[in-house]
Amino acid sequence: MKKLIFGISILLIIVLLFASFNFGIYIFLTSRLSNNFSGTDQAKMIDVSAFLPHETESSLPDLECSLTLSGDLPVLDGAAALVPVYASVIDTVYPIGSVTYDGGEFSDDNYYGENFAPDSKMQYKNTVRGYKAIVDGDTDILFCASPSDDQKKYAEDKGVKLVYIPIGLEAFVFFVNENNPVDDLTADEIRRIYSGEIKNWSEVGGANRVINPVSRLKGSGSQTTMEAFMKDREIGNKSIFSLLGGSIGFSFRYYMNGIVENENVKILSMNGIAPTPENIKNGTYPVIAEFYAIYREDNENENIPLLIDWLLSDEGQTLIEKNGYIGIK
Repeated sequence: MKKLIFGISILLIIVLLFASFNFGIYIFLTSRLSNNFSGTDQAKMIDVSAFLPHETESSLPDLECSLTLSGDLPVLDGAAALVPVYASVIDTVYPIGSVTYDGGEFSDDNYYGENFAPDSKMQYKNTVRGYKAIVDGDTDILFCASPSDDQKKYAEDKGVKLVYIPIGLEAFVFFVNENNPVDDLTADEIRRIYSGEIKNWSEVGGANRVINPVSRLKGSGSQTTMEAFMKDREIGNKSIFSLLGGSIGFSFRYYMNGIVENENVKILSMNGIAPTPENIKNGTYPVIAEFYAIYREDNENENIPLLIDWLLSDEGQTLIEKNGYIGIK
């Protein structure tokens, strides 16, 4: 009888221990993760296949054009956010056959331009590799946002002078999960979030959730713009508990709502002003960035000035706006 009671007691203790463990997991992890406004930092790649020049199923806009390039065609490359722009340039003013692929066709695994052939006039190395390619002479015109200090130094160390021609405008935006009740932040609040001064969404009118401020790859266009946005503040180190909280991230407006189209996130207004095309044009949105056509000053390709002049013409600016961006004029 005593052995039976002892056995039952041990069994009850084990059951209580498992119940306590599961309750603790629920309180300290599950309940914090439920509706925690995370997922903002989930990677979404641009579908380059949707923006291939001279393809019948391409998403690129049609444009009647007075310029047709021939001869030594400049190699174009650029940031992910600007793939539609420079792909449209090739689609509009370059001859058919100027974009080629290793193996003869575009690969479904071509996330970073892996199978654009060496002789293809369209490449896709994105910002970090793209700046290296323009300095090294592998690319003729790079479509990108402002360079980082390291990218400027790489050009200086190589004795290369780059020419930056502003061709369009874009809003630098911050976004959160669609379930996050916060719709607007001030620029100062965002800087304090990323510096580590503000750690909980309740401090900015949201739920009692830790904030997870997500950064991007160093040297990318958005990360360089973010560092400039921070002004005299440094981006702080995140707490390990931030991974259990609600995320906030940053990017460029059209990349978010026109290219990757992530329905699980929403773009915040800043200082009460939404990053609409109208507010970019009238200059009221607080953070507006120029993007550039960049080339080496010593590049003697005669088609480069022709293409730059065309990009600044009414036709070129119309092409930029038809792709969802804001013209520089």
